[in-house]
Amino acid sequence: MKIKEIIAALENWAPKSYQEPYDNSGLIVGSAEGEVTKCLVSLDCIESVLDEAIEKGAELIVSHHPIVFNGLKSLTGKNYVERVVIKAIQNNIAIYAIHTNLDNISTGVNLKIAEKLKLINIKVLAPKQGLLKKLVTFVPVANAEQVKNALFEAGAGHIGNYSECSFQTEGKGNFKAGAKTNPFVGEQDIRHNEKEVRLEVVLTSDKESRIIHTLNASHPYEEVAYDLYPLDNAIQAIGSGMIGELEKPLKESDFLAHVKTNMDTTCIRHTAFTNREVKKVAFCGGSGSFLLGQAIRQKADAFITGDFKYHEFFDADGKLMILDVGHFESEQFTIDLIAEKIQENFPIFAVLKTGVDTNPISYYK
Repeated sequence: MKIKEIIAALENWAPKSYQEPYDNSGLIVGSAEGEVTKCLVSLDCIESVLDEAIEKGAELIVSHHPIVFNGLKSLTGKNYVERVVIKAIQNNIAIYAIHTNLDNISTGVNLKIAEKLKLINIKVLAPKQGLLKKLVTFVPVANAEQVKNALFEAGAGHIGNYSECSFQTEGKGNFKAGAKTNPFVGEQDIRHNEKEVRLEVVLTSDKESRIIHTLNASHPYEEVAYDLYPLDNAIQAIGSGMIGELEKPLKESDFLAHVKTNMDTTCIRHTAFTNREVKKVAFCGGSGSFLLGQAIRQKADAFITGDFKYHEFFDADGKLMILDVGHFESEQFTIDLIAEKIQENFPIFAVLKTGVDTNPISYYK
């Protein structure tokens, strides 16, 4: 099997276009055309993980965090990032990262946290904007259904839990075919009027190329007229963090114990008790302090994430309880999540989960 087959499955699940601007998800080292018989899944791709891949004969490492975030100006081995890249190249091991695109999908990192905490009624905390576009095209009336069905098949027309959504109006289009044309209707050098349908559908940016290709292939005109408009509408199922509810409210002390046990963490940094029961819980794997305002606005009783800074704890202001469980601890179950998805797509393929603890933080007890 080729590496590109695994990449295609992962990006169908978590499209690269869903990642944040600062991120570097995707194939970082190696060729997508390379053959792969085993892959190793990890949270981080550090030197000990690479050594493990070499030992176990894995030709591909799929990690959550990219080993390279910024451009490399040299490869001399002066730091762990360069050493990993050099060693991976020397041993013909590909490295692929699936980071904030996996954070931002509703079946990704945060869903795993929701399952661990036994939360219900979950939804995205901060839906993402800038991913939607509207496609408008003009089709002869007799061919409108054919083109519309092809666009739906290619992935256009999804709005929330509804599919095959479109709008159309009839009107009159006109054009004059030039000397080197082969018009579907009309004649060269004569203005032609045609009853047409203005067909409108929405699409996500990750499907744009495929949908435009489908439009050109299914449309009867040799020169297809269409417009693409960026939309500010947010996609409710894509975005940062999640918010859900406990089946039964818990005292704050009991909630802390519930989180400590189910998130498998040795300690939790938290703000003072608000002396209210916890029912609604906001959460974000990794570094989620930027979502505190959203959690407060949505009346969460508690907000779980990692990497809160000292002064940011004051921003809770008695409105909710912040629980910092640690960056690694909040995302540790992502290894299972990725491995399960690869195995689901390739049942007889060897998917290995790292045995290396990549948490760079140790706790003195």
